[in-house]
Amino acid sequence: IGLFGVVRNVTENVLTERELRENRELLKLFIEHAPAALAMLDRNLRYLAVSRRWLEIHGLEGKELVGQLHYEVLPEVPEQWRESHQRVLAGETIHAGEGRLHLQDGTDLRLSRELMPWKAADGTVGGIIIFVEDITKQKQAEERLELASRVFTHAAEGIMITDAEGAIVEVNDAFTRITGYTREEALGKNPRILNSGRQSREFYAEMWRDLVRTGQWFGEIWNRRKDGQVYPELLTISAVVDAQGETHQYVGLFSDLTAIKQHEQILAEAARFDLLTGLPNRSLLAERLQKAMSQAERGDRRVAILCLDLDNFKEINERHGRNAGDRFLKAVSQRMQQTLHADDTLARLGGDEFVAILPELNSIDAGSAALDKLLKATAEPLQMDELTFAVSTSIGVTFYPQVGDVDADQLLRQADQAMYVAKQKGKNRYHVFDPREDRSVRGHHEDIERIRHALAAREFVLFYQPKVNMRTGEILGAEALIRWQHPEAGLLQPVQFLPVIEGQPIAIDLGNWVIDEVLTQMEWWRAEGLNLPVCVNITAQQLQQEDFMDSLRAHLAAHPECPASNLELELLESSALQDVPRVSEVIQMCRELGISFALDDFGTGYSTLTYLRNLPAQVLKVDQTFVRGMLEDPEDLTIVEGVLALVGAFRRQAVAEGVESAEHGMILLRLGCEMAQGYHIARPMPADQIAGWAAAWKPDPQWVEAGPVTEADRPVLYAGVEHRAWFARVESILSGSHPMQTVADEHQCRLGTWLHEQHVSGGRKKTSLARLEALHRKVHALGAELLAQRAAGDRTEAWRRLDLLRAQMGPLQDKIQDLIRTIPKAR
Repeated sequence: IGLFGVVRNVTENVLTERELRENRELLKLFIEHAPAALAMLDRNLRYLAVSRRWLEIHGLEGKELVGQLHYEVLPEVPEQWRESHQRVLAGETIHAGEGRLHLQDGTDLRLSRELMPWKAADGTVGGIIIFVEDITKQKQAEERLELASRVFTHAAEGIMITDAEGAIVEVNDAFTRITGYTREEALGKNPRILNSGRQSREFYAEMWRDLVRTGQWFGEIWNRRKDGQVYPELLTISAVVDAQGETHQYVGLFSDLTAIKQHEQILAEAARFDLLTGLPNRSLLAERLQKAMSQAERGDRRVAILCLDLDNFKEINERHGRNAGDRFLKAVSQRMQQTLHADDTLARLGGDEFVAILPELNSIDAGSAALDKLLKATAEPLQMDELTFAVSTSIGVTFYPQVGDVDADQLLRQADQAMYVAKQKGKNRYHVFDPREDRSVRGHHEDIERIRHALAAREFVLFYQPKVNMRTGEILGAEALIRWQHPEAGLLQPVQFLPVIEGQPIAIDLGNWVIDEVLTQMEWWRAEGLNLPVCVNITAQQLQQEDFMDSLRAHLAAHPECPASNLELELLESSALQDVPRVSEVIQMCRELGISFALDDFGTGYSTLTYLRNLPAQVLKVDQTFVRGMLEDPEDLTIVEGVLALVGAFRRQAVAEGVESAEHGMILLRLGCEMAQGYHIARPMPADQIAGWAAAWKPDPQWVEAGPVTEADRPVLYAGVEHRAWFARVESILSGSHPMQTVADEHQCRLGTWLHEQHVSGGRKKTSLARLEALHRKVHALGAELLAQRAAGDRTEAWRRLDLLRAQMGPLQDKIQDLIRTIPKAR
């Protein structure tokens, strides 16, 4: 401002032409060397003089501006600035304040401007002088400060700032919400007010050592709220240093983990117990078996491992329905549990398969009494409503310790094999595992030596099943599936020979052959112009070999034309559970090579959030059992929906197996799953058929426009499945295979509820749903009428009219499918 005043005084004292000439050179020299940004222009706005700072601000260093027009030098000058120039030429002095100037090179300047006229000898305005100050950095700093203030105030995480001595100097609103301390209560205090007492002095000493050494600490910690409640939090502490490296403040950023920890605990418990019976499941069984084995090694007692399978249980499900079967399983499991001691474990593996661990046996003979009790408990008839059920049990038994070294998996396989022997000998009995009988139990398989010979003779072949995006039609890759081209028995499926070599060294050799064969095939395809990634199934045994990574690198080096990114390794979810840290480590090393990983049969194991977090597989394949069954069983559809939600929450990719119809694909697309494989897309085929298939492949037309639906429209996806199950329930009641009970009417089923909501909300035109509503009402009414006839004792007439209900189900299902195809996509 002082400089501007000098310029003003000089120009106002230019009274004569002579004085003007004398002073103009002085003024020009003064302006050029002024530390401020100044420019002097004549009435035509040609430059008479500019300061060096003016050139720097406008990016004109080294340019000679004198004599040039201002608007030609700076064509970016805004129109409103040009208007201000005319006002100054008219004699007005303008303090313009802040303005923006966008230069042609992309620079965005924030300038503060002042403009004044200078007068000629005759007293007229000879031109203008412009003074500008570059305030760009100042404004940017102010904006950053304002943004930081908003983030600090509104952040969801708690933020606490202390001085170098540890006194709290500022906290945000989230700090108060989480800890209960107001800002006024916290200021000046030490963070020790949050100390829960759960961490030791050594813990805090190590924390401060890390802060001093690295300037940061990160981890989970337990703190205490103002009301005394202890809670877990995820905390990051960072040191704030100046240019000399001196620490002036510490910033703590933390989030409350209470809800996450509670949810993890619930999931952990759910993952350890069977939902139907409440018994331990496979995961908890493994823990207790390892504990029992360790105790047996330290003492003189033996552990009995029992594999139990209910004889003829399948007939209960087939004749009386799944609900009856589930009730029976719960009742039988309670009976078996009552025969065991408190230290024994009874676990359900799935279906009608159970495993028991008896850890307190003095001898093998001591287990016979418990076995007899189990046989008797399951064989006693069970009364359920009007029906009486009776089954028997086949039990396989093995003991630990043994002469040779065996692990928990081998013990379970031994008990399983012994159980099959018990079934072969007439059921309703137990059989103790004998290694000499192992070959007879697996007599329908080829032996290990024959498989080794088959590998040497190149009798194994690979088939490939494509994996696609159902909506776009993009071919994403293929899964390699092994087959045995047996000289006498023909083409054998994996289930006919892979179980024989489980846990054997030959399994590793076969796995290496598959990887090498796939890499070779991908090279041939690339030479023919087909770039197709391939997924290879590997066993946990192969993955956990010490030389697995060395072997994999050797395979890749032998096939340099095949990029590692085209190879995907697929591992069964349940097998990965055995050693998650090791599997996770190997997956990470594979990803560093460019190889991706997939978990197969996802949903059949016992996953927890922690398990998924620690296993960095990019792709999760939804088990085909659930996908195939989701059109008939609402529970399978619910499982598929839940798995997809879990996959999405962890930002993984989902691939659905078992897409065997257009309807399977439509439901999956409506649930948000686009990637799939299955017979409706393509069956597994030899390598030489892949190119022809790829050239002809097109997605199902109804898939192309399909997309995920909103939560409110999800009931429509369940409608077809639930009504199939509803019809099957009515049919079983009318046939007498299921006891009389009420079934859902038109207002209780999810489709009926959804239709009612559409009327209330006006979500869809009433006329578009009229036909569906009429069919839906008619089907439920007829079903209720038939059940009423059955309840009144007129079973024959009710059964005869079942065909009429079946005929009406067809149009209802067609309308439901039409509705599914026309549901709008979620936005």
